[in-house]
Amino acid sequence: MNVSKWFFSVLSFASILLIGVAGVFAESPIVSGYIKGRVLDRQSQEPLAGVNIEVLNSSLGAASDVNGNYVINAVPAGNFTLKLSYQGYETLTATDIIVRPDRTTFFDAELMESISETETISVSAGYFGQTSDQPVSLTNFSAEEIRRAPGSAGDVSRIIYGLPSVAKVNDTKNSLIVRGGSALENSFFVDNIEITNINHFPEQGSSGGPIGMINVDLIKDVNFYTGGFNASYGDRLSSVMQLRFREGDRDRFHTQLDLGLGGFGGVAEGPLPQGKGSWVLAARRSYLDLIAGAIGQTNASVPRYSDVQAKLVVDPSDRHRLTFIDIMGWDQISLSAGDAVEKKQNMYNDLTIKQNTIGLDWRYLWATAGYSNTSFSHAVTKYDFGLKETRYFAETGSEKTLLNQHSIEQEFRIRNVNHYNFKRSLSFDFGLELKYLLADFNNYYGAYNDVLGNPTPPLSVVGTSSSAKLNGFFSFTWKPLPALTLVPGLRVGHFTYNGNTNISPRFSASYQLTAQSTLNFSTGIYYQCLPLVLLAQNDENKKLKDPRAVHFIAGVTHLLTENTQLTLELYDKAYAEMPADPAQPDMFLIDEVYNTSVFFTHGPLQGGSTAHARGIEVMLQKKLAESVYGLVSTSFFRSTYQDLYGKTLNRIYDNRFTFNIEGGYKPNNTWEFSLRWIYAGGAPYTSLDEEASAEANRGVYTAGRVNAARLPAYHSLNLRVDRRFFFNRSNMVLYLSIWNAYGRENIAGYSWNEIDHKVEPVTQWSILPIIGVEYEF
Repeated sequence: MNVSKWFFSVLSFASILLIGVAGVFAESPIVSGYIKGRVLDRQSQEPLAGVNIEVLNSSLGAASDVNGNYVINAVPAGNFTLKLSYQGYETLTATDIIVRPDRTTFFDAELMESISETETISVSAGYFGQTSDQPVSLTNFSAEEIRRAPGSAGDVSRIIYGLPSVAKVNDTKNSLIVRGGSALENSFFVDNIEITNINHFPEQGSSGGPIGMINVDLIKDVNFYTGGFNASYGDRLSSVMQLRFREGDRDRFHTQLDLGLGGFGGVAEGPLPQGKGSWVLAARRSYLDLIAGAIGQTNASVPRYSDVQAKLVVDPSDRHRLTFIDIMGWDQISLSAGDAVEKKQNMYNDLTIKQNTIGLDWRYLWATAGYSNTSFSHAVTKYDFGLKETRYFAETGSEKTLLNQHSIEQEFRIRNVNHYNFKRSLSFDFGLELKYLLADFNNYYGAYNDVLGNPTPPLSVVGTSSSAKLNGFFSFTWKPLPALTLVPGLRVGHFTYNGNTNISPRFSASYQLTAQSTLNFSTGIYYQCLPLVLLAQNDENKKLKDPRAVHFIAGVTHLLTENTQLTLELYDKAYAEMPADPAQPDMFLIDEVYNTSVFFTHGPLQGGSTAHARGIEVMLQKKLAESVYGLVSTSFFRSTYQDLYGKTLNRIYDNRFTFNIEGGYKPNNTWEFSLRWIYAGGAPYTSLDEEASAEANRGVYTAGRVNAARLPAYHSLNLRVDRRFFFNRSNMVLYLSIWNAYGRENIAGYSWNEIDHKVEPVTQWSILPIIGVEYEF
């Protein structure tokens, strides 16, 4: 199922219809809006009174009241930077505060209490605020940085591609491959509520997919942890993405209409009665099926999807806040055997996937210096590859059914995180997570020959499986010296499906050398349970131990200027107890889902396989202080595994070297120009045995050559131009983006064409123009 490559190629035809919109509108004279917000102590969540909030390069500003609230009136429409300062706290500078005509821009801030200043050290959070319990491997993106990022089209996962920690494998998927990991090893949280997968057409058992589901217009900011994350996060080996949805407008009702790469849709928001909260609702639908005839396609063969996201915030009192979120997606595609032959696709399918996460988070401020966040949520994903006889996942050449599936996977979750300040130099975090997993499988895996040419018998997985995950965690943040921060922690987890209990110690440290330079270190043991869809294929799999990774990370951050930061990190990640299929002794099983989007038939699995990733990363980041911003990063790394013969082989994500440069120029409040250029060494792949493939008329790997060949190097240039229009009571953003601007033919791999009976390269995107519009009123 090559959903994404075909999808993005034809979508440019529809989006280009927006050309010429800019000339229809006439801008109004200078108009103004408002900036409102609340300032809190990060450790206690108590309001701070008397904080000075300054709009840089202007005479505007305000001070927070006894409840931490502030208002800045009559701010001209445009892009601004706020500076928040308060005695005894680190100064915070926030860029990309967008003020729109006759609208309120809400910006809430949390200030960190500063260390004692000496003659040599005076610390400011500045443009790069960091959390004290995560000194390494953390990058933050603001809402505006996400919206305008070239080459992302509002897909939050594609924004992350510019970081040196993420391997560059394939344009047509947004799966995050972090520091030698796999697409299984990432977790996502929205407002303390875990989200199983944030993509349309999600890969079962994995966190990947081709098209992002999260609406960028609802995102407040994103924290992305690429390793060494603290004890409050677990059951993942590589990364954590922590998203915060913004609140709706607490003053007035507003709407927004959008049309672009992700489809067409809109956002509505407004206040609750008596100022007790707000709500925001976003909905979107793809539109290619509506114009299928005009672009020469059958309606059924066009991928279709839609999503709805909502957030409701209620403040029953000053110490209680209730946050309700709902994230829902619906995906469908039907490619017939005839269409597959015409399009020269090796597979044809008929599938529907529905997913929904609904949750409630309760934040409670204690009477003393502490608070708790407790969330209750339910997540469900329904995969239909065979609910009806006409539903299938079949091979074009042989017309054999490879997969006929109807499964429902549910999780009921409780997550509680507590924070308490003993004193200025010592705080304590603790909590628990309870998950009840319920899976109803009705799956049929057809007989086929695997990629090594081995015959694989059919398999039926039918029945209901239930299990629970129980986790407890705690950590201390201790400052024995003003410049030294130590964070020891521990996480304990139990998985009832296989009876495994895991103990995960964590430790991180940070030492402030000077006002500009900090040394950082982190280490820990991380465990992850294997997906039920894989474990359920054989009862013997219950004997497997949970995969484990040990992280060692050391680095230094140095502020070259107040708004420019240089980061250097070295990491070593050792994997153990990885599963392997004895029928494929030289294959790395966890990587399978990236190439096939599903786990196919496997007999009893064998544990004990190992893998290793190590590397060095350098990143230079400049925030938008005036008119220029940017990020330059590079990495050198190795990612390998040992097969069942004890031989060391390359992982499929082992680019060895990556380089990224991206940034933009904003000459005024109406125009913005940006670009991203990525270079990556060729990823490993396994060559096809042409003689064996021709005999079987399907791809068969060359024996003994797993991941021994390398693809050509990858490089691509993405360009973007934004034009913002301000009217009396509304505003509009029109943008043009060109992906792969110089038409580089990047190769994603090689496959056997079952229609033409030959080996062919699988190419990534060619030149792809995208035009979009956002209209707020």
